[in-house]
Amino acid sequence: MNRFSRAALVLGLFAVAPPVLAGGEDVVVEDAWSRASIGTGRPGVAYMTLRNTGAEPVVVTGLRTDLAMMPMIHSTTTDAQGVTRMSHMEAVEIAAGEAVALAPGGLHVMLMDLQRPMVEGESYTLSVIFADGTEATVDVPILGIAARGPAN
Repeated sequence: MNRFSRAALVLGLFAVAPPVLAGGEDVVVEDAWSRASIGTGRPGVAYMTLRNTGAEPVVVTGLRTDLAMMPMIHSTTTDAQGVTRMSHMEAVEIAAGEAVALAPGGLHVMLMDLQRPMVEGESYTLSVIFADGTEATVDVPILGIAARGPAN
């Protein structure tokens, strides 16, 4: 079988049996919260747990909110010299039956280019977008600027 025949066979198999990819209907968003901001000049932040209750992995590919023009998931890492860096995550996979915590010091939501201040006691809507196009929407309460979580 030549290379062209193999490629045609693989493409044909995907046409008959596309890869299984679960979506947002299998994800539960838990314990979402944000901190109040100082105006709109600095980014906001949000935290939550994304729990995949399905039998297949799901992939988070984006976020949407009217509060910020560029909501995105960032990862925080610290190197051997103690330098901490944040980097944008294009996608985050959540294994079947597992959860991913978006928490201070690790993965988290950055709310870049805030459209209004984040005021303690208010809330906003955040949609988590999955690779299959489905979304999970959550109402995110805004806690005090020094909050360390919903229980504090």
